[in-house]
Amino acid sequence: MSLNVSPALLETAGRGEVTDAEFVACVRESLPYAWQVVSTVMTDLRANGGEFADHEVPPPTEAERGQLLRALASDAIRGGLERHFGARLAFQNCHRVAAFSPEAVGGERYRRFVSPRGQLLNQSPELRNC
Repeated sequence: MSLNVSPALLETAGRGEVTDAEFVACVRESLPYAWQVVSTVMTDLRANGGEFADHEVPPPTEAERGQLLRALASDAIRGGLERHFGARLAFQNCHRVAAFSPEAVGGERYRRFVSPRGQLLNQSPELRNC
């Protein structure tokens, strides 16, 4: 799943740095399912007191799963989303996305979520082929 980069944005990138706003707009247009999941978890983060929120619903199709993997496996895309929303993203099992406030990063809940133990405890037979 690649980003749909317009000729104008590609030309801008060829001349120098692209702004976060330009990059995030490209991500939003190219990966709409991933954008919706990340936007939802970020909205939930703010609505729930601003420390932690997660999304555990598996994507409806492999295309949507691919969008989520693309967005969260890319350092540039993940970093752009984190800067845009002002929170840290964490990822498990091809679909579980969590958002943490900057203050919560490094805290107990964050460490548990990103730990090998947290990953193992979040496994199940139906998720082995995701």
